[in-house]
Formats: sequence, C-alpha cells, structure tokens
Amino acid sequence: MAEKPKEYKRLNRAVGVAEALTGALDPALKRRGFASRDIITYWAAMAPAPYDKVAVPDKLVWPRGERSAEGATLHLRCASSHALGLAHEGAKVAAAVNRYFGYVLVGQVRLSAEPFRPHSAKAADTEPKLTSAAEAKVSDAIDGIEDEGLKEALRVLGRGIMAKSKPSGR
Repeated sequence: MAEKPKEYKRLNRAVGVAEALTGALDPALKRRGFASRDIITYWAAMAPAPYDKVAVPDKLVWPRGERSAEGATLHLRCASSHALGLAHEGAKVAAAVNRYFGYVLVGQVRLSAEPFRPHSAKAADTEPKLTSAAEAKVSDAIDGIEDEGLKEALRVLGRGIMAKSKPSGR
C-alpha cells in the first residue's frame, strides 16, 4: 500500500521565512555531515576573528564507525589570503567551536578544496540600456548646464528614468 503524503499543519499566523523553511535545508546539510544548521548559522559568533569573516564551514567528516570522542574533521572554505594562517591556527578554531557547543564536536580543522566566495551572487548591471532616441533626449535636457558635477549627476538620473519608463506608442 502506498504511503499517504505528509499533511502540513497550518499555523494560522504570519511566519518568517526562516520558520517557513525550517527543515528545507536539513537533507542537504546532513549529506555534508551537519546534524543541524547551528554551526553554519552561528559561525560568525563562534569562530575567532578574522576567520569569522574569511572562512565558512564546508562539511563535517566523522571518523568511520561510531562517533568518537576525538570529534569530527571540520572542512572550511577560506579566502586564499588567510589559508596559511588558518592551517596553522586550526586548533584555535576547533577549540572555539567546541567551546561554543560545550562538547568536543571538532577534533581538527582542514582546508576545503572548494573555493571561498564571499559574494557569490552576480552583481546587477548598473548601467541602463537606452535607445539612441532616449540618449538624445537626456543629452538635450542637460545641454545648458555648465557645472560638470551637476551635469553628470543629472545624466545618470535621466538615464535611470528613461530606462524605467515604458516607451509610449505615440
């Protein structure tokens, strides 16, 4: 007999994104060795400076067999400029993580082969694309202004307005 699909309980109230997505990341995190989101969520609070800003947890690898008292190996993605320092101060980072959790979670810290990308999202294209007629209209509007700083600011403003306005079919 086929299993019934899981029925979701209605909360009958407004919820935040974090609460609504609770559990959505758990399967992916479990594949990376994390039992919960805590080490990733609170990394900035538990990691010593400067590694709270230049490194992020990648995966947690437990020794084969049962989880031992020595703890797991924490693999970190790190900015290349701080990789040597992190390699030497791995014990300091492991101690900070263990102090945060209150037990031996991390036995050693290793660098991950994956690259560190602090801003992985592609930057938005800031230069609006205009037709030649719109460019000419902006240039004509600011033609009589003598102050170069003001002229450039108005050019940027005019280009932004023309890029957002819908072309009229007149």
